[in-house]
Amino acid sequence: MRILKSVHPLDWLAGGLLVCGLLLVAVGLLPARPAEDAMTRIGPLLVFLATVIVMAELTGKAQVFDAVASWVARTGKGSYPLLFGLCVLFASVTTITLNLDTTAVLLTPVMLALATRVGIAAVPLAMTTVWLSNTASLLLPVSNLTNLLAADRVALSPAGMAATMWSPQLAAILVTMACLWGFYWRRGRRGSESYVPPQPLRPADPVLFRVCALACAGFLVAILVADVPLWSASLTAALVVVAAFAFRRRSDLRISLVPWRLLMLVPGMFLVVETVNAHGLHDLLTATIGSDGGVLGMLRSAGVGAGLSNVLNNLPVYLAGEAAVPAENKHQLLALLIGTNVGPLVTPWASLATLLWFERCRTHGTRIPLKRFVGTGFVLAVTGTFAATAALALV
Repeated sequence: MRILKSVHPLDWLAGGLLVCGLLLVAVGLLPARPAEDAMTRIGPLLVFLATVIVMAELTGKAQVFDAVASWVARTGKGSYPLLFGLCVLFASVTTITLNLDTTAVLLTPVMLALATRVGIAAVPLAMTTVWLSNTASLLLPVSNLTNLLAADRVALSPAGMAATMWSPQLAAILVTMACLWGFYWRRGRRGSESYVPPQPLRPADPVLFRVCALACAGFLVAILVADVPLWSASLTAALVVVAAFAFRRRSDLRISLVPWRLLMLVPGMFLVVETVNAHGLHDLLTATIGSDGGVLGMLRSAGVGAGLSNVLNNLPVYLAGEAAVPAENKHQLLALLIGTNVGPLVTPWASLATLLWFERCRTHGTRIPLKRFVGTGFVLAVTGTFAATAALALV
């Protein structure tokens, strides 16, 4: 009974989705062949997701992220506008290169700890993290699980996706910056006029610090330059980091490092969505999204993706929407991707990253006013999705 009480509600959700998906296959509502195809498709994605989160979690324990956050605060030199720009850069780069869920899991507590250390308001830093973990996730396949699916569908390499999505990504970040400053960072919202920069961070274990920093750098070089599968690059980097901890701090290697919740949630969600698709959702989305590959069709796809993501969740919405977009309409599919990445900012359940972020804020004791979160998120979801889609259409 005590064990059951300690299980988090999100764990119940993930486990329930997986059991539901397996039951749907067992009773025949989802035929075996589509279920097998779905599992074959997401196998490499699960390896990537598990290994990149383990690598990032241990890198956080080695104080790499803390060192960067401390450097950001010191580089800001007590100036809020400069600190704002640096925090945006830090959150954007982390999301683009290490996945939005990594930003939610690891960067959120770093930002909140930074707020405590330098005595500034926590909410602006927290909102910077959650908004950019979603809106800065367009550029690379590694940035978002939906990107991996989209890149596979339209046959884009990491470099090819960056060449296609750089303009929508820039537009989304610029709109996010404007909303962050207007709603949370401007004078009167941030809580003080200036701050005192912290002292330089000295890592507790310099060897671990250097190994983890080099492993992350090698991972980024591999996915951007070398023609290797993402799961292979993340697995190699994770093994290097795990080996370093095995030699230096074995006590930190725990089974809880593995993101079991995600490893249950993703296949369960795929199986459920495949079943719902086979029983009417596909027809509904096909009619809603349409087959127009032009600018209006792109805007329509992005709007449907953003709206449904806030009602359901962005991952199943993308999965269902992908099947509804004609195979030849590659830009319409990328517009749907924009909607499901930039748009899920209004409801707490719209993306997994937002759910993880809320949990981190709750653990830290930072209260996020829900009414303000919904209202400001709606403004950014509409303007950011429109700006990014328009940028894609123009380029």
